[in-house]
Amino acid sequence: MAATFSTALDVHCSIPNSSDKKYLKLPTKRFATFCKSPRSPPNESEEPHNQNPPLSDQLKPLSTTILSNSLTKQDPSQTQLLNKPKSIWVNPTRPRPSVLTLQRHKRSSYSHNAQIRDLRQFARKLNDCDTSEASILEVLEEIPHPPTRDNTLLVLNSLRPWQKVLFFFNWVKTQKLFPVETIFYNVTMKSLRFDRQFQHVEELALDMVENGVELDNITYSTIITCAKRCNRFDKAVEWFERMYKSGLMPDEVTYSAILDVYSKLGKVEEVMSLYERGRANGWIPDPIAFAVLGKMFGESGDYDGIRYVLQEMKSLAVKPNLVLYNTLLEALGKAGKPGMARGLFENMVASGVTPDEKTLTALVKIFGKARWGRDALQLWERMKANRWPMDLILYNTLLNMCADLGLEAEAETLFEDMKGSEQSRPDSWSYTAMLNIYGSGGNVEKAIGLFEEISKVGVKLNVMGCTCLIQCLGRAKRIDDLVKVFEVSIQKGVEPDDRLCGCLLSVMSYCEGEDSNKVLSCLQAANSELVAFVNLLEEEKTSFETINKEFRGILSETAVEARRPYCNCLIDICRNRNLTERAHELLYLGTVYGLYPGLHTKTADEWRLNVRSLSVGAAQTALEEWMETLTSIVQRQEALPDLFSANTGAGTHKFSQGLASSFAVHVEKLAAPFAQSEEKAGFFVATREDLVSWVESKGPSLSAAT
Repeated sequence: MAATFSTALDVHCSIPNSSDKKYLKLPTKRFATFCKSPRSPPNESEEPHNQNPPLSDQLKPLSTTILSNSLTKQDPSQTQLLNKPKSIWVNPTRPRPSVLTLQRHKRSSYSHNAQIRDLRQFARKLNDCDTSEASILEVLEEIPHPPTRDNTLLVLNSLRPWQKVLFFFNWVKTQKLFPVETIFYNVTMKSLRFDRQFQHVEELALDMVENGVELDNITYSTIITCAKRCNRFDKAVEWFERMYKSGLMPDEVTYSAILDVYSKLGKVEEVMSLYERGRANGWIPDPIAFAVLGKMFGESGDYDGIRYVLQEMKSLAVKPNLVLYNTLLEALGKAGKPGMARGLFENMVASGVTPDEKTLTALVKIFGKARWGRDALQLWERMKANRWPMDLILYNTLLNMCADLGLEAEAETLFEDMKGSEQSRPDSWSYTAMLNIYGSGGNVEKAIGLFEEISKVGVKLNVMGCTCLIQCLGRAKRIDDLVKVFEVSIQKGVEPDDRLCGCLLSVMSYCEGEDSNKVLSCLQAANSELVAFVNLLEEEKTSFETINKEFRGILSETAVEARRPYCNCLIDICRNRNLTERAHELLYLGTVYGLYPGLHTKTADEWRLNVRSLSVGAAQTALEEWMETLTSIVQRQEALPDLFSANTGAGTHKFSQGLASSFAVHVEKLAAPFAQSEEKAGFFVATREDLVSWVESKGPSLSAAT
């Protein structure tokens, strides 16, 4: 049974009177309340007296507990409340506030008062003063309030130039007003990190070690990330190892930063070891860490590594953000996986992440590299339909893809869209891409018209656009127009580079007579040393040693990517001028200087001649050299493989000049035993029996043929 008891409460209420500043004491009100206390069963152990009921039970409305129980005792029929309580709307999207906050939120040590305004004005004055020591000291004498711990932190956080932050920090240390704790070092280090001052950051860290100031997680994280930003990867690794030895566990930012450091150092094994160690310690990688892993595997083209990253993200239920998607797309592009990149992009769109310009640019590059023209154009249509962001870089990437795939009509449509755009109007690289398209397709009139348009719209022509136009005019044998374009380009400030000189050399290789001299005059203005070397090749008395010396000098002054094209063009010039011996000498020198790596490959079953990177004349010269070598081997009766092959490439580009067809003509001229493969495009094959039979019948006359 439950026992009830009643008691009376005295309630006093005082109301201040604003007129006489005195208090009026109201009469005491007395009312009765009834409480119901349950009686414990005789066999049940009593609860401890010090255990209070739950707070929610204590704070239940009075009308639904005490009064309702008393009313039930008096009259069970009157258990319902007379007045229906008012409903209160609760926002379901916000968390329900707790009845009592056991640990109050820490209030800032600063109050919004005049002291803070004074200190912030002082910090602004310190920021605006000169960086000289005298000027800073003069301002420091005007500090409005004593530099207490809180005041110092406020000023230190408000300073921006790292020189003044460091000076103020050192000044505070010399005042010795209070112990300089870890937080002061951390604030100073973060300011130095912003301006990439790792030397000063490390000096502060060593000062902490020397003075016995504790280095916490934030300190180590600031040091490591500063070293990473300053490309001091060795220092980042050094301080990370010191952090581990101190017993501190890295946080997410530090883990991601050191993973990036190891990946940039190319230490894949260390990255994976660190990643697995962190996972074993309970670390849950964030999208930044996975972006680091994806970029690392993408740089090395490690497809299995990229798959591992995707599987780890799925197992940990990590939702990729836009940055991570972009990184993984670039990695898949470098790994040569366009299909997987397309699938990842579709998953990205399905998950609700809107692609940006960087996403679409990466995907267009992947499709262009894989020669997926239809997919790239479908993506472009989706961009317009969904109003996805498109910037100038994306437009230019699409134009370059059209140039690589020979999509002239599609490129013209894109170019017109750019002209009508307010934010992505064509720039010099846009016009260069169009000149490349027209030049590769042999559309001379459109190329010249575009060149004239460039002058009218005020776009500055770059050297690449000039090179494309000169190549187009050279192939069309319009040498006078070529000379005019070259002279106008030079007048407009275009500086000839190695590619432009290589283009002029290429035009010279198929020009004769007066046209050759006109091109030679342009080359004289661009690179006089090349002209002197061409004249040297034509002189019969020039020795091989002289050719070697001069050729080595030219290569040393030429960009690496232009050295092999130079050699190819010089060989073509020699062959077109019936300087066959010079052509063989240049091919030999090019092989010696590493311009043709992989020209010959040998296995137990097959010997192959790879001429994909050679010009027509250089490929013909290489074939002649190879046939002479094979003839000598057969005549010496040395061991031979079962199969011989020559690879010219398939020539998949729409505007390819057809190295395979020229190579086939030369094979027929030499009566060599090679035939085009029916299974592989761009391959010429011969069996051992065919080669031996050919050598026995044609070997003695081979030298005369070559």
